Formats: sequence, structure tokens, C-alpha cells
Amino acid sequence: MGSDSIKKSNHDHPVDDPYYVWSGLCLNNWAVTLMDPKNYVDLSTNAKILWRSKQSGFRNLHIILKLADGTWLVSDQCDGQSSDWRICEFNLSDMNWYELDIVSVTEGLPVDHPNIGRVSEIGFTDLMRGGQSKACSRLDWIEVYGKTVPR
Repeated sequence: MGSDSIKKSNHDHPVDDPYYVWSGLCLNNWAVTLMDPKNYVDLSTNAKILWRSKQSGFRNLHIILKLADGTWLVSDQCDGQSSDWRICEFNLSDMNWYELDIVSVTEGLPVDHPNIGRVSEIGFTDLMRGGQSKACSRLDWIEVYGKTVPR
């Protein structure tokens, strides 16, 4: 979602500025996901996600999952505003999940104990449209720790 306005960005200054995903130009709510075409990921036991990000405005970056059955979920936990890049770690066993309408990229009702043993796609969203540099999300990298499950 938002593929026409999500950008890869980088600046000459500061010199350590990374190349990152930037939502500042998104005209609508947006989401980005990644997948392994050969494997699902089992996130049901001792799984975690780490990322390096920087949000501005009221942006809070959430994890999103697409399950093997096509169900979309969005996490209750998120990574909020920061004046500089920071690393955030999420233990998936501590998460509560909500339905995600992937067309409008909006949260729905809570989902009690979803089966996250076969996850097809993993990604992120702030559930908001972009607001230039003063109100946006930035993601430098993401790491996923789980078990691979053949498709």
C-alpha cells in the first residue's frame, strides 16, 4: 500500500544518515511488508523483531503480519516519536493484536491469541498518512527472529 509515495531517502548531512524508508509523502495510510517466497515464519515461540527507526509528529510505528490464511494483524505495541535514530526490540509473546484492514490500512477489533505459527509477510505501518518531515515515519532496517516453515 502506498507504493506510489513511500520513498527511500538519504541526506548528505549528518554524514551517518542511513538510507531509509520514508512515509512523508504518503497521501493515505500506508504499509510496507517483506516476505520470503520459499518459507513462512513461525513467530509463535521466542520470536522477536528489532528495527532502527525515527518517527516525528504523532507517528507510532506498528508491526503488521499477514498470516498464511490471508488474515492481516497489527500490533498494539509501537515505536513512537524520537529526535534521533533508535533501536527498538519487540517480543512477540508480549504483543496484543488487532485486525488490520489492509485496503484502508486501519485497525479493527482485537484478535485474542492469533496463531502466528505460519506468517507469510512481516512489515510495518504508522496507520497514518504522511505529513512531510515534520510528521512521518522512517525505518532504517528490520530484523526478524523466528523459525522458517516451508511454504
